[in-house]
Amino acid sequence: MRGNDFSIEDHVPVDHVLRAIDGIIDLSGVRGHLAQFYSSTGRPSIDPELMMRMLLVGYIMGIRSERRLCDEVHLNLAYRWFCKLDLADTIPDHSTFSKNRHGRFRDSDLLRHVFENVVAQCIGAGLASGQRYAADASIIAANANRQKSMPKADWDPEGIDPEDAPRAVRE
Repeated sequence: MRGNDFSIEDHVPVDHVLRAIDGIIDLSGVRGHLAQFYSSTGRPSIDPELMMRMLLVGYIMGIRSERRLCDEVHLNLAYRWFCKLDLADTIPDHSTFSKNRHGRFRDSDLLRHVFENVVAQCIGAGLASGQRYAADASIIAANANRQKSMPKADWDPEGIDPEDAPRAVRE
């Protein structure tokens, strides 16, 4: 095989899970859903469909770090194929994900929209029933301080000002 005859398509196994998912999901509406959040001037933006495909790779393959996700998409031919990237295409910087998650994705409700559409497409294809759900049971350290705790008898929920809560708690 000559160097210019290389095709990523030929190197992704027929039974790879991403092939099955790629045949079902349709993310063509992502650009339209986000159109109002992109400027027509300035530096070209990262394709939102690419970002959604990369996030799906992360969720499906259990890659929780955005930095690691970018490294894995860079190295793995199946991930590149699913993301519609060629060998010469650059991978977005990991910081792009957090910037968009805290900006246009949050403002547009895109992640909920994509999630609902992908789940509906999987139900329609018979990959999911929609009858049961799973919850992530990750253990997260509480933002608690024993020196600032109070006895239950002194607890006054009416005295709590929601505006004093950190951003993560408010959301």
